[in-house]
Amino acid sequence: MFKRTLSHSFSLLHIDYVKLGKKWNYKNVISPYHRIYYIDEGLGKLSDVRQEFTLEAGYLYFIPSYTLCNLNCVHYLSQYFVQFFEESPDGYSIFGNNRQIIKVKANKIDVINFKRLLQINPMRGINRSDDPKIYENNTYYAEYEELNNKQGFAQFVESQGIILHLISRCSNQINLSKNKNSLKVPVKILETISFIAVNLSNDLSVKSLAFRSNLNSEYFSRLFQKHTGLRPVVYVNNKRIERAKYLIMNGEKSYSKIAEETGFQSTAHFSRTFKKVVGVSPRAYLANR
Repeated sequence: MFKRTLSHSFSLLHIDYVKLGKKWNYKNVISPYHRIYYIDEGLGKLSDVRQEFTLEAGYLYFIPSYTLCNLNCVHYLSQYFVQFFEESPDGYSIFGNNRQIIKVKANKIDVINFKRLLQINPMRGINRSDDPKIYENNTYYAEYEELNNKQGFAQFVESQGIILHLISRCSNQINLSKNKNSLKVPVKILETISFIAVNLSNDLSVKSLAFRSNLNSEYFSRLFQKHTGLRPVVYVNNKRIERAKYLIMNGEKSYSKIAEETGFQSTAHFSRTFKKVVGVSPRAYLANR
């Protein structure tokens, strides 16, 4: 198993140091990449379906891919963070049986490694929005994959080593979670989540999603809710609205075009759903930003 782990590589998405305020408040986030935070100042909240953590200075927080979580800054929070995809020849994931947040006391080497990873990978921050839900589209990922392709050999090897070191810091808790029969997300649900992220303009009815998974619609819906905390219809609407919010803030497209690109049958349907999910109309949302 340990030799198999060393055959993994990690595709860097983001590395940055940020200062956050109360607007950093996102619920029901499920990302296809792994994330590690190091908090150096302030307080926040981080929770998965099992427990809630306080984001506090001096700790590392590891969030495996496809872990449903909520993110919240109480007043002020500053953190280093890295986001990356995991790749392996046989599709095996180090965290295949672990979809829960891990908290570890940081040491001096961890801090040095975060700063070094940032130094050798400049301009890899999040430049569009600090909302983690916006990143879940293939076009966005492709931009960062191109940056990875331009890495020199020394930069690539050092980045891989640092990421592997940070992963090793939570290895004991990964082993413990396996012994506790932690909740493992079925492959069909993970694949559905990925499919939804890049097909928001297409038919994403429960019937069509269940058909893709070769499952009965009712059973699929129960299984999806069990592992994400949301019914498929609610999850899809949330993802569509998240994408719509990003498009609205860009200000380049009409509401009718945004409705079309995010899979709504009409502008009226889009507006009703937007207000139901966000609490205000699209126009009011734009005016308040």
